[in-house]
Amino acid sequence: MKPQYFVAILFATSLYWMYLLYTPFLLGMIIAALLAISTANIQNFFEKVLKSKFLAALSSSFLLAVLFFVPLGYFLVTLTVKINGVEPIVFENIEMLIKDFLANPPEYLQFLKPYMDNLMKDISVDSIAAYALTFTGDIGSLSAGYLKNSFLVIVFYFFAQYNGGFVVDLLKRVVQMSVDETTLLAKELSSVMSVVFYSIIVNAMFQGLLFGVAISFMGYNGLLFGIMYGFASLIPVVGGALMWLPFMLFEFSMGNSSNALFIALYSILLISVIADTFIKPLIIKEINLRVLKEDDARMNELIIFFAIIAGLTTFGFWGMILGPAITAFFLTILKLFEARTKECESNQS
Repeated sequence: MKPQYFVAILFATSLYWMYLLYTPFLLGMIIAALLAISTANIQNFFEKVLKSKFLAALSSSFLLAVLFFVPLGYFLVTLTVKINGVEPIVFENIEMLIKDFLANPPEYLQFLKPYMDNLMKDISVDSIAAYALTFTGDIGSLSAGYLKNSFLVIVFYFFAQYNGGFVVDLLKRVVQMSVDETTLLAKELSSVMSVVFYSIIVNAMFQGLLFGVAISFMGYNGLLFGIMYGFASLIPVVGGALMWLPFMLFEFSMGNSSNALFIALYSILLISVIADTFIKPLIIKEINLRVLKEDDARMNELIIFFAIIAGLTTFGFWGMILGPAITAFFLTILKLFEARTKECESNQS
């Protein structure tokens, strides 16, 4: 057996066992690497100011941790206090509202009345309160999983920032690609991920601000529910409804029909339609123009927009990072093929 074949077998075997070993952490490591690529300019800024790669990686990791943990921690603590302080009359009002709707449904829902009569037997204050507590428990478990995954991402992110240069140089030596091709691949991926990262943050803050301001005028905690809406806006299609629908039902239960209609129409028309559908691509375009100075490194904002939506739909929360990264990688490979094809054609001629 030739020595190179033996080395290739050893490499394939070790790669397989490395995959088995790190499978539980693979997604977190990929997300951390992509986030490190997205925030390379922040890392470079800290390195210039602090004159230390270690302190720069520590500072950028702390900044990312604050971005992930502080809003969610504030949300969980405040939500727990609010739910524990809900008066029993609120559940009674919700029960009356639901039973009244089921007993006297609109004409276009009259055919469901036989089924609604059976449903009314299962509705009570205790069942509604139990559902609220179960819902709170589900939020708590999901949040705990999010915090655990975020903690691992932060740890891997620190090592990616601290040792990123060494890993990139190693890959350049191992991968059978020219310096120009590896540079193009790294440049394209870094450019797109930077635009995606900043676009997601700005868009979530913008939509959360719109919702928080409206809710604050109705007497609610605008900061709390603005943060909640910002996180919910990352979920495609149903994200906003997870926030404004409970508010609408609560206001109806309190007899405030005008407030309920306002928050529904405001959220659907201004935030979901105008802000999320029309303004979001403009935000991506503006960040695309400001972050990337060279036209060749820019990706069309609509492609980035749909890549974020596709990633969220396919992979869940972290898909907002994975979707654009996969799309950018694919389009860059196409550019490399195009460049090699043109080179071959020029050599033949």
